[in-house]
Amino acid sequence: MASARTLYTGGLVFDGGAAPKPGLGVVVEDGRIADVADAGQFDGFDGETVDTSGATLMPGLMDCHIHICYGAEGNPSDAAEKLTPSALTLKAMDNARITLEGGVVAVRDCGGKDYIDLDVRDALNAGRFPGPVMRASGRMICMTGGHGNKNGIVADGCDEVVKAVRTNVHKGVDVIKIMATGGVMTPGVNPEDAHYSFEEISAGIAEARRFHKRTASHAQGADGILNAVRGGIHSIEHGIFMNEQCINEMIERGVFLVPTLAAVKNIIANKDNGIPAWAVEKSLRVYDVHLASFKAYHDAGGKVAMGTDAGTPFNKHGENAQELAWMVEAGMDPIDALIAGTSNAAELIEPGERGWIRKGMVADMLLVAGDPSKDISKAAQRANHLMVIKNGRTYVDRRGAGQMAVAAE
Repeated sequence: MASARTLYTGGLVFDGGAAPKPGLGVVVEDGRIADVADAGQFDGFDGETVDTSGATLMPGLMDCHIHICYGAEGNPSDAAEKLTPSALTLKAMDNARITLEGGVVAVRDCGGKDYIDLDVRDALNAGRFPGPVMRASGRMICMTGGHGNKNGIVADGCDEVVKAVRTNVHKGVDVIKIMATGGVMTPGVNPEDAHYSFEEISAGIAEARRFHKRTASHAQGADGILNAVRGGIHSIEHGIFMNEQCINEMIERGVFLVPTLAAVKNIIANKDNGIPAWAVEKSLRVYDVHLASFKAYHDAGGKVAMGTDAGTPFNKHGENAQELAWMVEAGMDPIDALIAGTSNAAELIEPGERGWIRKGMVADMLLVAGDPSKDISKAAQRANHLMVIKNGRTYVDRRGAGQMAVAAE
């Protein structure tokens, strides 16, 4: 555990918004960032000093779309179905620990099972177990036969959708997730099809806002995206078939896109490893358009927050940071990917006082080898994560002669 006062200095500092800067010192005291200033101001510092030379200190990453109860099996929902509630809870806690060890300090769970995600959230947020700060949606809300109906609340018509929202509010969720379209991981549904009507999804979103809840919508087809956006949604998850109209209306309303590029990529890369054939077929069909729509939204100036869909097939918890590399590969600048994974994600998840390296913020930080604004792999690959710090406490320390030699390259 870090001492009461710790100074991080010697390398670069990425604050969550601007390009990494040299010559700064960051002081952490009692779990918070006590000061950020020119390193020379800390001459004679009497606490512990961490030499960050050859590395970059940045905010810890945040993942706006995970499934803590799923384990990245070929068919995760079937695997979860075979476990007792206690076994599934233990599995979720393991996933949380691994996620933190992968440099992710805050997550938003976008669909659990039997509200187990809420108990996991409470344990993590109370500090009883190692893991990220967590926000959770409980059971997602979908139409009869809709995407996610196996574990979601099935609701048809405005009255039932409103009741489903109220049920989740009563259970204590942080975010209401509504399924606007079909999806890849449910058999017999088409990702392009709009599921809820505009009236239905609008009623659900309005009820969520009435109780001060954030909203997220699984939305892949253009018609469903527009229904959710026009209804007042906070974030569009996936957004695969966004067209120009979707992009314009999302930007006009300040809607976040959470692209989850890792989800389809991992299905295609492991298509012969026990993933249902119908999921593989849909992934192959949507792959190119997904990359193109993501780039179009970013290029148009849309707000992007990092999300991975971790827990879906071969999309492993703890490897969340790789999404940064996928976004850059798809056309995003490295600095914008870093912003998507830190300050933008914090704005969407609302963890409160995280996402920036600024005085007064909670000291949730990541020390990475080299300069990730020039080489995104320095932040995307966990082998390049030298330290993971949460609430000022060091959870991972991979420093050493070998690691710092890599950092200095």
